[in-house]
Amino acid sequence: MDRLTVEGLHFSYGSKSVLNGVDFTINRGEIVTVLGANGSGKSTLIRCMLGFHFPQKGEIKFDGKNIRSFTQKEMSLRVAYVPQTHKTVFPYSVLDVVLMGRIPHKNFFFRYSKSDIKIAFDVMDRLSISHLAERPYTEVSGGERQLTIIARALAQEADTLILDEPASGLDYGNQIRLLEEIVKLTDSGYTFIKSTHSPEHALWIADRVLMIKDGKIFADGRAVDVITGNNLQHLYNVTIDVAALNGSVKVCVPSRFLNRKL
Repeated sequence: MDRLTVEGLHFSYGSKSVLNGVDFTINRGEIVTVLGANGSGKSTLIRCMLGFHFPQKGEIKFDGKNIRSFTQKEMSLRVAYVPQTHKTVFPYSVLDVVLMGRIPHKNFFFRYSKSDIKIAFDVMDRLSISHLAERPYTEVSGGERQLTIIARALAQEADTLILDEPASGLDYGNQIRLLEEIVKLTDSGYTFIKSTHSPEHALWIADRVLMIKDGKIFADGRAVDVITGNNLQHLYNVTIDVAALNGSVKVCVPSRFLNRKL
């Protein structure tokens, strides 16, 4: 069965139309990357898929069931979310923030169990942030906060993760570690839907790419087929050369830099 289906999706903020007839299906175990310029509708699409916004037209289904029929807890057991940014004024420890991912598994009155704490440390180990466990979340770096929120999503143990530009704010090493972890989890049956401003990340790990412009999907397919110079120029209004290395791996280079001597 398809994991996620979006059918004829329309969404507006007042009189401003943002999504205009979006259709696609995502299968279990896929890594799907959404590419689009600022203002293209990526973040609004993500918020609709999470049930934060309800569309004016069309519907979104998880496992064949309209998301409107799920309670918040039922959605949280199925889908975990990593936002672009996250702020809190309370000095929770990093461990406390990661443990919040366990809340959907709890009743109203609860205490975290030894199992919850083990799960939290396991995901922090994966992302190499266990040493931050007792540090106040408000005092770690922006990249460390982003890794903490990703760890919280993993601790939630939902098998679908929706990530809105998850690598933003991460240094190069942590970007690579995050992408490696996404691939490992997908091999274990997880499904990932993520937006990014880096076509290279999609080429490295994505099974599929959705390109969105003016609230519509204009390209949907394998990353190696969809990420072309013509499509990137249409998407971002800049000339990009997409070159193949060794006949397989592709790289994206702005054409103005190709002949620059260093």
